[in-house]
Amino acid sequence: MPALRTLTAASTLLALSMGLTACGGNKPAEEATATNETAEASAEVVRFATEGAYPPMNFTDKDGNLGGFDVDVANALCEQMKANCEIVAQDWEGIIPGLQAEKYDAVIAGMSITDERKQVVDFTDPYFSSGLLLIAKKGEEASFESLAGKSVGAQTATIASQYLEEEYPDIDVKLYDTQENVNLDLINGRLDAVLVDQVVGTDWLSSEDAANFEQKGEAVSTGKDDFGIATRKDDELTGKLNTALADIKSNGKYDEISSKYFSK
Repeated sequence: MPALRTLTAASTLLALSMGLTACGGNKPAEEATATNETAEASAEVVRFATEGAYPPMNFTDKDGNLGGFDVDVANALCEQMKANCEIVAQDWEGIIPGLQAEKYDAVIAGMSITDERKQVVDFTDPYFSSGLLLIAKKGEEASFESLAGKSVGAQTATIASQYLEEEYPDIDVKLYDTQENVNLDLINGRLDAVLVDQVVGTDWLSSEDAANFEQKGEAVSTGKDDFGIATRKDDELTGKLNTALADIKSNGKYDEISSKYFSK
């Protein structure tokens, strides 16, 4: 009997030991889950604004979702930085004031890097480049010189509008809040031509709406062709975005996104 009691006691101790070990074995998994949730909750949030009306750079689909090259690049940058990404739509004219008012942290919206803008915001390294395209009705002569006294449309506060006003004062420049409204007036015969970023104009010319229109002449380089991500002055986010941008260019992610929207 003593031997049996000893064995029983040993078995009990072994069972208790195994039970404690099993309970202890669950703790790392529970702690890991809690740690992951905490890390996710504490991850940096980067809030981007885009226009949502400048395809293929950015647009709003039929379901109201933001999409386009800018949106995909923003998401890739956040993933590279291990940050949570929030992207909101903002009208073009209010997009820099909204950044300054801290409604969001950065603007990625096909925005050209200019000295004027650099007085109020900082920019990342360029993430895209595009000249300007003159578009008019097929079969009609249209050049900057021949359009003197005629109506040419452009979106307000853009390099296209600035170029027309500064270089061709004899042209009757009509300004619009969105590129879509510029295109609509061209289609409806209220404009003789439009000037727009090359990448955006080329995309529109491939649509059914542009069946009667074509590019006139070569694309124009203004020396302000580079697009950058705008940030508030002296914000450390600029450096983080530059690092992430270099990373996605070197690891192939940028090319993957680019090939989705632009032909080679």
